[in-house]
Amino acid sequence: MSQPTRPTRPPQAVRRPGDRVVRRAVLRTETVKLRPPRPPRRGRPVALTLVYGFIGLIALGTALLSLPIATASGERAPLVDALFTATSAVCVTGLVVHDTGTYWSRFGQAVILLLIQAGGFGFATSATLLLVTIGHRATLRERLACGFSLGADTTAPGEILRLVRRFAVLTFLIELAGALLLLPRALDVHPPGHAIWWSLFHSVSAFNNAGFDITGGYRSLIPYQRDPWVLLTIGLLIVLGGISFVVLGDIVAERRWRRLTVDSKLVLTTTGFLLLIGTVAFLLIESSNPATLGRLDWGSRLLNALFHSITPRTAGFNAVDMSALREETLFLITALMFIGGASGSTAGGIKVQTFSLLFFAILASVQGHTRVVAFGREVPHVQVYRALAVALLSIAVVFSVALTLALTIETRFIDVWFEAVSAFGTVGLSTGITPELNTVGRLILIATMFTGRLGPLTLALALAARTRPSPVRYAPETVRLG
Repeated sequence: MSQPTRPTRPPQAVRRPGDRVVRRAVLRTETVKLRPPRPPRRGRPVALTLVYGFIGLIALGTALLSLPIATASGERAPLVDALFTATSAVCVTGLVVHDTGTYWSRFGQAVILLLIQAGGFGFATSATLLLVTIGHRATLRERLACGFSLGADTTAPGEILRLVRRFAVLTFLIELAGALLLLPRALDVHPPGHAIWWSLFHSVSAFNNAGFDITGGYRSLIPYQRDPWVLLTIGLLIVLGGISFVVLGDIVAERRWRRLTVDSKLVLTTTGFLLLIGTVAFLLIESSNPATLGRLDWGSRLLNALFHSITPRTAGFNAVDMSALREETLFLITALMFIGGASGSTAGGIKVQTFSLLFFAILASVQGHTRVVAFGREVPHVQVYRALAVALLSIAVVFSVALTLALTIETRFIDVWFEAVSAFGTVGLSTGITPELNTVGRLILIATMFTGRLGPLTLALALAARTRPSPVRYAPETVRLG
């Protein structure tokens, strides 16, 4: 009987040295839901950072000036008055609702002086310099904000901190020199301690184009209208602060006119031209006015005419009674206040570069040229468009403020117009109506000072950020003019 056969297994392969065993993994299907990609996070614009910084600085100043220790009487200042003073100091304007020399205590005056220094040097620059001093490493955004605040927007970010340190040292040296020059005259009038404080306060206020004074009685520099030492020292500090750190650095570095940048040449020539026109016009109009220059000798007349051509650029000091000026003079001063100083400086206004670019654009149009040329260099059309936008929008703001302000107080419209331009140009000159304004009028001027300090800079930066080549060009067509 035969036995059942068992199935035979295939012969197992013999593994030899060097053979490799490969195992195949079993593939499984799995459904994965993918989220749509997130859009790239856009950082906050640098110009907006400057706006927030100035708001925070004003809020801090308001809180400090609201303390009882800030006033000479020991009573709390009204919130609106503290806000107005803090805004005027941070925006280096100089308009006041209370006399700085008598209403505020030494602590309050010190707060105002620190706000002037921080606001004049630029919030971003002041904050970054402080952080770098204590060991903080500045970020790229902080460096860019410093560059825009100083007007050095074309400077490489790596060079910004070096410029900030240089400008801080330059500021300290100029303000110290100004205080030392003013000290001998202050010692003739005040005790040594108050004389030192008076000299330092006015030197910092003048260089930062703030216009705050602690003479007392809303007199500003009227007691020194016959003193060329004080008026010329204050005037020189105003001019140095109003031509910007960048131009000062360019002058120190190059030391030759032909090697200066076109920007520096525009600032220096336009500033000189406006000072000459202002001096001659002020002298001709006010020489026969017995309430201003008419009672002075010719040397003092020329001195005061020059000083009042400098101070609207935009310092706010005065050596004659502004309420006694003729309407023609007030109108002339409003034009100077509206133009202001240089971009990136402590001054306000639409800036002398904006004014000079529009002048060269008009000159090119009259001569039949299609391109704007200044000092042998062609200016890009986009910068001319920006200058035109800044000028026209600033005119619209001033007209709106003057019209609104006229509804809150009964006085001559020229005084209201003067006050509106002074606030927008962050000048601080006044015909005396600011302390008489009600709460609504003061709030209007607060908004105007803030807009005047940051408006032109923010608008210029916003327009620069939006610049992009257009992919479409339309068919040209002429428009009738004139």
